[in-house]
Amino acid sequence: MPVAVDGPDFIALQVHDVEGAAAFCEQHLGLRRAAVSPPHAVVFDTEPVPFAVRPLLPGVSLTDAARPGLGVVLWFRTPDAHQLHEQLVAAGIKILAPMTDSPFGPAFSFEGPEGYTLTAHGG
Repeated sequence: MPVAVDGPDFIALQVHDVEGAAAFCEQHLGLRRAAVSPPHAVVFDTEPVPFAVRPLLPGVSLTDAARPGLGVVLWFRTPDAHQLHEQLVAAGIKILAPMTDSPFGPAFSFEGPEGYTLTAHGG
């Protein structure tokens, strides 16, 4: 019988400025750093899948990309999407898609670290 995977168990964004991206995640999304991270990366204490920001891998350049992560959809669960939306707007974070009803509750997309599109849902 072929071996199957269980699903994603680690997600990381490649960025130019790891500390800047980590600060964005801490200040605007309320993420907390995990007790242990690999060298040069910041892993957050997220459930059920660890999330991290890390430097660009060798040979990766995002300077020519129209938008980093194009084609990937990254959703974050929150207890209150409406309140998070208000917080991000007040902080001057660019909202890319307005609040809408989704199968996972209210959802909206915003510009995350270094131009990645992130979606928040819940509440």
